[in-house]
Amino acid sequence: MGLAKRLERALAEVPHRYAGPGGAVAVLRADEVLARRTWGWADAERRIAFTPQSLFRMCSITKQFTCAVMLDQFPDPTVLQDDLRRMLPRLEVAAPEVVHLAHNQSGFRDYWATAMLSGAPVEGVFTDADARALIGRTRTLHFEPGTRYSYCNQNFRILSDIVQERTGRSYAELLRARVFNPAGMPLAILAAEGSALPDGTVGYEGSLEGGFRVAVNNINWTGDAGLGASLDDMIAWEKFIDASRDDADSLYGRIARPVAFKDGAPAFYGFGLARGKLHGQVIVSHGGGLRGWRSFRFYAPETRISIVAMFNHMADPRAAAAELFAAILDVPASVPPVVADPGWDGRYIEPETGIAVRLDMQEDRNIKMQYGSGPEMLSAVAEKEFAGGGRLYEKDGALWMDRAVDHQSTALGKVSGAPAEDIAGSYRSVELEATLTCVSAGGVLYGAFSGDLGKGEMQKLLPYAEDIWLLPCARALDFSPPGDWTVHVRRDAAGAVRGLEIGCWLARRVAFDRV
Repeated sequence: MGLAKRLERALAEVPHRYAGPGGAVAVLRADEVLARRTWGWADAERRIAFTPQSLFRMCSITKQFTCAVMLDQFPDPTVLQDDLRRMLPRLEVAAPEVVHLAHNQSGFRDYWATAMLSGAPVEGVFTDADARALIGRTRTLHFEPGTRYSYCNQNFRILSDIVQERTGRSYAELLRARVFNPAGMPLAILAAEGSALPDGTVGYEGSLEGGFRVAVNNINWTGDAGLGASLDDMIAWEKFIDASRDDADSLYGRIARPVAFKDGAPAFYGFGLARGKLHGQVIVSHGGGLRGWRSFRFYAPETRISIVAMFNHMADPRAAAAELFAAILDVPASVPPVVADPGWDGRYIEPETGIAVRLDMQEDRNIKMQYGSGPEMLSAVAEKEFAGGGRLYEKDGALWMDRAVDHQSTALGKVSGAPAEDIAGSYRSVELEATLTCVSAGGVLYGAFSGDLGKGEMQKLLPYAEDIWLLPCARALDFSPPGDWTVHVRRDAAGAVRGLEIGCWLARRVAFDRV
């Protein structure tokens, strides 16, 4: 089957395999547009159809544009170091370098996670002032800057705020003048408010089975997720990328340069772009998600292929883009090796972060791993070796987890038993000025956070292991919720509860002392 037929067949499947109110995809090779498709509804209730000019929330794809503006205005970002330090008046350790923020190596806890620790209601209003206050409280980091990767939205809000203040020009103005106009993106805007876009396009939560509802976002976004753009705008961006592919000093060339960790190891993320492989091809990419919106784009420099996929619902655009790419390359479906169950099911703790790791072998012989903000499926690559977002294998009698993107490799500690139910009471985080209240209601333990952002909902505490609980957080201000907080009980020499240490992948080891 020829390329045109393979691609046409794959394109026809996307709206059905990733069903929802509407979406858009584009496929380019060099400067040729192979496909430009929209379908469904920008607003289903008002019957506003999607067109290639309809605006989408591009979410975290914004981050590469923020870095482009920063490097355009400040080719040497070290000149912004004092500006960064002034935004962190309570920081008790050395501040990260500005480029650490651009590479998600800063060590900051993500403010969409710490907002939930501060009592933010899921559909509450989150203003610029709220963001500055939450960032300004930072006293500690959850790893040494430059040594690890951890996704952190506030890194890019900080960068856009600093650039705005130093230049005296709004971030929106800089985007228009320095990126959108040169790239030929006439409809692209900074859509800072999280409600409906100016052309009326809305995002949706839900499913075909349970129905879709308009997603409520009351967040003011800036350099982390504020971009609004049409399919035609994103086609122009991909053409702009390809046209400057051989110019290392071009706007895109500067943000696509290789980056490294402090020890010289190559980093897979830098300047708002992820570096990786898809179907054996090197790609430079980024995805995005807010409640009601998902997006993904990549450029494969060897084949000069770009793919953009955008949904105004919560289906997976990366998977859709991967299927289109497979059709172009005529990649056969991979068949993982059949291996014996390694017997790893159970509960673990990752010692560096203190986060719970749950492993469960599935009927399809994949391992479901709960560690980050959502479940990951790992497939067998060899006997007693499984890989996906991370890699599990046995070494020296221990089960190891490698996460190359995070620059992390550790032996997991298996845990067992049940926690004692003596943690009812109040706990205070000095750093966040927030409180966790644990209550026994009818003999069942519940917990909820409160702070200057509000009062969070009571959630049932889930026993995990001796002196370890899980506190669910399935929805959040941002699309990607913290998931389950891992709660470690801290006791004194006599065994009395003195405090809790709470963490997730986005915000690790936050201390709460018993009141």
